[in-house]
Amino acid sequence: MNIAQLLFIFALGIAIALFPVPDGLALETWRLFAVFVATIVGVILQPLPMGCIALLSLSSLIVTKTLSFESAFSGFSSESAWLIVLAYFIARGFIKTGLGQRISYLFMSLLGGHPIGLGFGILATDLVLAPAIPSNTARTGGVVLPILESLAEIFHSKPKDPSSKRIGAYLTQVAIQGSCITSAMFLTSMSANPLIADLSRDFGVEITWSGWAIAAAVPGLVSLAVCPFLMYLLMPPEIQDSKNAPALAREKLKAIGRMKRDEWTMLGVFISTIILWAFAKEIGIKPAASALTGVALLLLTRVLTWDDVKKESSAWETLVWFATILMLASQLSKQGFTDWMGEKLSHLVIGYDWKMGFLFLSLSYFYTHYFFASNLAHVTALYATFLSIALTIGTPPLFAALVLGFFSSLFGALTHYTSGPAALLFGAGFVDVKAWWRAGIIASVVNLAIWMGLGAIWWGILGIL
Repeated sequence: MNIAQLLFIFALGIAIALFPVPDGLALETWRLFAVFVATIVGVILQPLPMGCIALLSLSSLIVTKTLSFESAFSGFSSESAWLIVLAYFIARGFIKTGLGQRISYLFMSLLGGHPIGLGFGILATDLVLAPAIPSNTARTGGVVLPILESLAEIFHSKPKDPSSKRIGAYLTQVAIQGSCITSAMFLTSMSANPLIADLSRDFGVEITWSGWAIAAAVPGLVSLAVCPFLMYLLMPPEIQDSKNAPALAREKLKAIGRMKRDEWTMLGVFISTIILWAFAKEIGIKPAASALTGVALLLLTRVLTWDDVKKESSAWETLVWFATILMLASQLSKQGFTDWMGEKLSHLVIGYDWKMGFLFLSLSYFYTHYFFASNLAHVTALYATFLSIALTIGTPPLFAALVLGFFSSLFGALTHYTSGPAALLFGAGFVDVKAWWRAGIIASVVNLAIWMGLGAIWWGILGIL
């Protein structure tokens, strides 16, 4: 435990709490913001494990009567938090049965001649599934993470170990960036995207599935093409040459033989869960409920045991810290902090040329995601406010609605807590906090340049801009 860092975090929280409360905010809201900032700093510095930091934050909120016990623990009933936990258990089934290893050998046999090829394999998988699975957390946890962990195991790259740099860290960052890019490319690839379409309709802007996909196609595909190379520069794998991997993979596939009973069961449960996720809206079963059903079936068929569930420590630790941060972000929104912030931002752009004004607005919308632990929470809190301001200063309506919509997915990779897939992949243990934040900010600049640069040209051709 780093006592100096811990004292600094406490001092920071107290200093913010004692600062004069800004006009328009209640004292409890300002205290809540102080705890939020201290929690985020604690998660970054980690003088204690993140679960401990989360519990300290919860206790401080309750003891100071900033929140009631029920409100402080409301994040633990979040579907997003539990979907992440359940996805960990499904991923464990892939590893335990060997199905994940079989799939990873198949990827290696096709694309494994170089680590970048493996990165493209992960992106291709995500891109194919994205239009049909409206939960990027479910997509990442149920499909991408098991493959990633199996690939890392093959190359003896272990989580929370120096060997993570062999290839695990690289594949993790490719996976999170890819998840956020594919989520931005389709109206049905992220749970908040349909809400964005509904909110835009309230302002007279109609967004269709095909219109969204066509507008996102060029910048999205370019971002996906750049992603493995960018991550290769930012987080270079120690394994630089894997040209013998395809032949090795084919030998391994031959050695493990035909699929066994547990593998078939795991595959059946997996496909069933994917179908439930893909048609969640039509059949009325939410992704978390589908994942819970899948885990229950794995337990009933003895593919997983209760001991497997209990020993999945990363899942339980993620539940504690992610639920806490999700609660803090949600309470800040409910108590009016995000509305207050949006109002302050609006005064900064009124009267300016719409191009400069929208550039400022869109960047502000993107980077305020540091205050959120969920894409859906961010969209719910700020999307309508920022779209309203954008239209007020004369921004073309469809352009404004789509860009803010695309950004509502792209910012999910900024940190290890800013989206469900980020929390899930970070929990796998291959990338530490500092490396994640560094890669997140650099990748965000590159993605913004692609989407606002090349994207603007493409949207001009389409007549959107």
